[in-house]
Parts: sequence; structure tokens; C-alpha cells
Amino acid sequence: MASMFNPSLHKQRHQFVVDFIQRNKPKKVVDLGCGECSLLSRLKFRREIELLVGVDIDERKLRRKTLGLAPLSTDFLQPTFEQLRVELYHGSVLEKDARVRGFDLVTSIEVIEHLHLADVKCFSAVVFGYMAPKAVIISTPNSEFNPLLPGLSGFRHSDHKFEWTRAEFTSWALEACCHYGYEVEFTGVGRAPQGQQVGFCSQIAVFHRVRRENICNVPPGYDPEDEFSYTQLYSVNYPSLRDNNTLRRVLVSEVLYWTETLKNKWMEERSGDPGAEFSSWLAARGKQLHENQTTWQEYLEHPSDQCSTRALWDGEGYDHLPSAEHQQPFTLHSSLWVPLGFLCSCIPKVSSLSGSVEHLKLLLMDAPEVRLSVDGSAVIVNCLQQNDQNEKEVNDIEDTGSADACQFNSTAERVEDWEDEVYDEGSPCVKTSSGRV
Repeated sequence: MASMFNPSLHKQRHQFVVDFIQRNKPKKVVDLGCGECSLLSRLKFRREIELLVGVDIDERKLRRKTLGLAPLSTDFLQPTFEQLRVELYHGSVLEKDARVRGFDLVTSIEVIEHLHLADVKCFSAVVFGYMAPKAVIISTPNSEFNPLLPGLSGFRHSDHKFEWTRAEFTSWALEACCHYGYEVEFTGVGRAPQGQQVGFCSQIAVFHRVRRENICNVPPGYDPEDEFSYTQLYSVNYPSLRDNNTLRRVLVSEVLYWTETLKNKWMEERSGDPGAEFSSWLAARGKQLHENQTTWQEYLEHPSDQCSTRALWDGEGYDHLPSAEHQQPFTLHSSLWVPLGFLCSCIPKVSSLSGSVEHLKLLLMDAPEVRLSVDGSAVIVNCLQQNDQNEKEVNDIEDTGSADACQFNSTAERVEDWEDEVYDEGSPCVKTSSGRV
């Protein structure tokens, strides 16, 4: 059967769901009978979804698949403002659980045929009557297509309890719509060969809710009649910039990167030309930035060769910015001061993450990695730290050299004493008050 379809049939079914989500952008999605969690593994990359839930009767299979639903390393390194929570539940699609009520989308892909016909009515009541989602996607095998599948005799799977024709599937779907206030459209995946009028290999019904009287707006756990029959096996929150801790971590990393970059530029400028001041270079580059409307990152990558020697500020005895007009980095007490206003106005990512200077200040105040001025208006970077470290390394080398020299001299003296002792053993001598003679 795999050779008949390209892509394979199960990939086409999953792609149908992905395309539906891309068009309709549901925020809460539950997959009933999620099995191997292959559909969930694709849906976790959809930015529209905020809550993604899987339910299946096979507990062992669910526990094996949790790793594939965990956040990737890139989710921690580059979090976005989108938020996603993934949950897995062990339970039956015939049981009610308040935690999956009122979702935007319920999917049930090749599941209903695994139920006994007597349980299909209960399935309809749970999905359409109790869960009452905005939309439902249900797929099931089309038995009319079976004669075209090579080597197939009977049902497509040993666990299938039935397989419907198109007419039987349509009859069930329309009855559910009448009872629970939905409308339905029929489609499918896996087209039949040309000339064969048997429909799709997998038939799909897409339901949309049109009545709202059966919707429960009470959060799960607040209604005394709520039922909780599922067992939660797994839950994880993906990193999101909406979380203050994640936002602070990313913002601090960005601020440290740019302040360190500015410090290195200042150090290079000072070591390359003692008469040139970083602040003048910065002013010249800032003017060029304004004239050319280039980005701050672009002009950091191409330093200017034309720098004057006048510093913007070289005061002493201040623990805060001299005045509000100094909105560019400046040097003070061998430290580089980077105003928060400068970071917000010149570093696009810092601006987008913080939103304002005041918010940036609040986020940085509790960060031990960042040293702020007393009034919190600037980040202070110690420019002598690297030099001090270099001097310490030199001193360590000198101290080590002195110690080695002392050790060498001590060894030499011991050798000389040992030679004296050997000489004494072979040559008698007389010891006087002044030494050997």
C-alpha cells in the first residue's frame, strides 16, 4: 500500500491537519488516539498553538514517546514570544475529562474504526456533546477503496472493528451534526487511480460548531460536576519570552554581549592609537549611523579611521550619569558607561525585548551579572579587568620563575654539600673554629 501513495498515506493525513491549523490558527488542540505521537511531534512546531494535548489508551507507548515532545536546545537558546504547553494523558476516548473541554480543535485520525460499533454513539456524545470543540477532524478508512489495495483481504488492520463506506460515514456524521449543532464537509487523502470512482483511500470529515448552548465556560475544576478520568503522564512548558525569567535571561545575555563588544572596541581604539578616544570615535560613528541609516551592528563591524581626541566625558567622583543629555557610552574611572537609553535606541533586539528604558531597568536590576549605576540609568563595564588579569598572569609567571630559580639554587647547594661530604670521606681534615683547613 505504501508504494501506491507518495507521500505515504499517514503523512498526507497529518499534512491535512497541519494545513487546517495553518488556515484556522487554533490555540488549543487535542489529538484523540495520538498513538505514536507523530502528529503531535509535527504540531509542536506550529506557532499558533498554545496548548497541545494527546490522549491514548496505550500508556506504555505514550511514556516511550515523551522525549520527542520535549523542547529542543534551540527553544532554550532562541525563545520566542509564543508560548506552548504540551500534555499527554492516558485514557479512553469514550471517557469524559474536563481538562479537554472547549478546545479549538479535536483531531481523531484513524481511531474511530478501532471502537466497537456499539461504542460509536458514546464517542459522538463525548467528542461533540461534552468536549464541544469549535472544530473536529475525523478520518477513517474508506472500505470502497480496499479492493484497489494489493494483497489486502478483510480489514486494513487486525484491530479494526469495522470499516465504513462513504455512505455509512456520511450518515453517521450528519446524525452527529443534527444532535450536537455542527455542520460538516467531506474530503479525504489518497486519491484513487484515474477512472476508479471509489473516493479517497482515507475519508475525512471536518466539523464546525454552529450552536453554542452546550459550551461550558467554567474552567476545569470549578464545576462540581467536572469529571477527571484521564491520568496525566507528561507535561512541559516551552521556553517563552512571556515568562519574566526567560525574558530576563535573554535580555541580560544580549546586554552583556553588546556592552562587551563596546568595551572591546574601546580597548582596541585605546591600544591602537593612544591619542584617540573611544567616545569621539563613537560620536563620529553615531553621526554616520544617522546619516546612512545603517544598523548599529553594521557600523561596529567597520570601525572609523577618522576619530578626534576629545572625550564626551572624563569626570571623577560620580556614581551616576552626569546628566540626562549623555545618551552615548562614555568613560569614567577607567570604566565604560553604557546608558540604557542608548541600548534601547541603538540595539534593535534590546529595544524589542524590553519595550522601554524603564522596563529594561527593572529587568536588569535583579540580574547579578549586570552592574548598574546607582540610579540604574547605565550599565558599567570595567575596562581594566582584562588588563588586571593580564598583569596577574605576568606576575604569576614571574613568581613562578623566581620560585624555580630558588629551587635550582637550593639544589645546587645541596649538590655542593654532598660533594664536600664525599671529599671529606676520602680526605681527612681538621676542623677549626674558622672552618676546614
